[in-house]
Amino acid sequence: MSPAPLSANAPRGFIIPIGGGEDRLKERHIHRRFVDLSGGAGADIVVIPTASELETTGQDYNRIFRELGAAQVDFLPITRRADCENPRYLEMLDRATGIFLTGGNQLRLSTILGGTGIAQKIRRRNAAGVHVAGTSAGASIMSEHMIAGGESYSSPVEGAVSLAPGLGLTNAVIIDQHFTQRNRLGRLLSASSYNPFLIGLGIDEDTAAFIGPDGVFEVVGSGTVTVVDASELTHSSMWEARPGQALTLLGLKVHVMGEGCRYDLNGRHAFAPDAHAAFCSLPNDLTRTH
Repeated sequence: MSPAPLSANAPRGFIIPIGGGEDRLKERHIHRRFVDLSGGAGADIVVIPTASELETTGQDYNRIFRELGAAQVDFLPITRRADCENPRYLEMLDRATGIFLTGGNQLRLSTILGGTGIAQKIRRRNAAGVHVAGTSAGASIMSEHMIAGGESYSSPVEGAVSLAPGLGLTNAVIIDQHFTQRNRLGRLLSASSYNPFLIGLGIDEDTAAFIGPDGVFEVVGSGTVTVVDASELTHSSMWEARPGQALTLLGLKVHVMGEGCRYDLNGRHAFAPDAHAAFCSLPNDLTRTH
């Protein structure tokens, strides 16, 4: 499922995958930036806690976003597919300036939302300029291809990861979360080897990638974002590997990026904070050559 067509009146909204475990009590940098991006004191944020089976999840995020100054915050108590066609919920998304998908189980999220009016509305609103953030499971489902499960603490092997269709807000990346904390490099490498076109994003806890409409994302938070670029892969044994067999992947490019670093998903370039600022200040005729 590819991203919805762009609106003629506005650039696409930000896509903000968060690695889970974000700071909800102290500085709350990631949540604060999401609220500011969504309009600050004029923000209208809709929380979708479907991935979680805890009844308090929606209320908890409502409180956080209100404390950070959002004017209006609501959550959609979607627990079954029939809820996704509720006209009132669709109307709430129509007026939203920010949409937030909570953590939990990404398969619960995809099986309830997938192919419904709510899923279509989220895609269309993002294409029209509304910002969409998601943490943990809510981050994984943002891409066209979603990591549905797989082995942590494993080297890249055949069968280490299972994929499922996601929301399709972007078709450029595949996202894994709780990345360093659960040692998921092996499964992200395995996922990237299925289709080297995709850029793998491994996002640590309390860390987010703020992906702008220009395809450039900035790292925000206390951890790192690991970028796996398999586009220049010279050899992969994935197609011939037996189940459980270790993979050979030659020519991979991996970046580990802390707060303030940026990455251009279109040009596949990584920038330290100061280097990206210098790059962006160059005249247009110079930047086109990079």
